[in-house]
Amino acid sequence: MRTKSQNWVSLKSYHKGDKDFLEVCPDIFDFSREVLSMSDLKIDTAFYVKCISALERAFEMLNASQAESIEFELYRSATIKEFEIILEQSGKLLKKRLRPFFHSNKAADELYFKDIFRHAALHGLITAEEAERWLHFRDNRNSTSHDYGEKLANTTLLLIPEFIIDAKRLAEVIDAA
Repeated sequence: MRTKSQNWVSLKSYHKGDKDFLEVCPDIFDFSREVLSMSDLKIDTAFYVKCISALERAFEMLNASQAESIEFELYRSATIKEFEIILEQSGKLLKKRLRPFFHSNKAADELYFKDIFRHAALHGLITAEEAERWLHFRDNRNSTSHDYGEKLANTTLLLIPEFIIDAKRLAEVIDAA
């Protein structure tokens, strides 16, 4: 293994037109190595899909339980918590899906949550309407994290059916990478 200074000498040698350069440093221009494709960068959505299933089940159980019962409170809490988890995972996974559209992974990683969905719409991964709904979901989530009132919890519950549809669609978009 060569040191940094040896690599620098080799690169200087290359720039000066040294004809023996490739014999001395063949690994610098190794064109036989594989280039990664998007299929090599498969994004693992197993946890995300499992959370969507848990949300669906909690929401079903919530709707099957009687209001004001302890079961209703448990399933409402579980539904809202899964909503929050899926929302956070959506941003993280979509950010990974957006990386090929940026000049570097760092540029994609620096995006804020709402910008992730705006760029996803810009690049045709989701529709503008879907992006707007995700922004609305995020605004709702930000409100629930600061106010745990029953009224706000019930407002979140009204979003769940559409949220489940959008989360499943997003899982397909991420898996399509």
